[in-house]
Amino acid sequence: MKTEGVLKGKRIGFIGGGNMAEALIRGLLEGGMPPGQITVAEPVETRKKFLADRYKVAVSSDNQLVARESGVIVLAVKPQVGAGVLGQLAGIVTGEALLISIMAGMSCAGIEGAIGKGVRVVRVMPNTPALVMEGASAICSGSLASDDDMDLAEALFAQVGTTCRVDEKQIDAVTGLSGSGPAYVLTFLEALADGGVKNGLSRESSLTLAAQTILGTARLYLETGEHPASLRDKVTSPGGTTIAGLHALEKGALRATVISAVDAAVARSRELGK
Repeated sequence: MKTEGVLKGKRIGFIGGGNMAEALIRGLLEGGMPPGQITVAEPVETRKKFLADRYKVAVSSDNQLVARESGVIVLAVKPQVGAGVLGQLAGIVTGEALLISIMAGMSCAGIEGAIGKGVRVVRVMPNTPALVMEGASAICSGSLASDDDMDLAEALFAQVGTTCRVDEKQIDAVTGLSGSGPAYVLTFLEALADGGVKNGLSRESSLTLAAQTILGTARLYLETGEHPASLRDKVTSPGGTTIAGLHALEKGALRATVISAVDAAVARSRELGK
């Protein structure tokens, strides 16, 4: 997606240069943003050199310097160092800048309270497929963020996949579904491939067929918009192989188990956020 419109001319600073920040940088550059509009604060020297060499963006070990120079600040650090980083940004980030947080477990109100000065905050929960430009990101607004701020955050994360807007009270549900969801899907992918191996296929062929089947089926749903049950019916012939397999899944309570997995992840997310 082109980085025109609300992203045009914006100076974007990343506090933290890990995998998710790298995915966003890559998406922005592929969308046409000049490297000179991006700065990254990253403490690890080898990582700084990697980002500078590969993406030609400016790098620094100074969080405050990057924050001062940026109109949009992406907070991309791990939760365990979040409090210390927010302490560094207090008094530096003002209402003139937009702060976008992808830090898990820290609410918009918590960030606003730590930084003060009328800071505008948008919170985003992305997931790991953003690393291959196929992410699913949920976006919610802090108390002072405007519609324009939400548009900008949405445009930024659209560079690495699909976005949707939610209320912040729904972020734990997002965490349990799309945040943890790649792990569920990978477990299913592995199990599907194991079924192929059990019936004589090579491991390589089984994994390739399983992965492409999951990818293609998801694309089929996204492009047709048909209900999953309707699409499923189209490949389920009376007395055929697919209905036999579906019967086995129902006996194993696949759907109930997946729902329980989301429930468990949501409950844990709520615990960690307290």
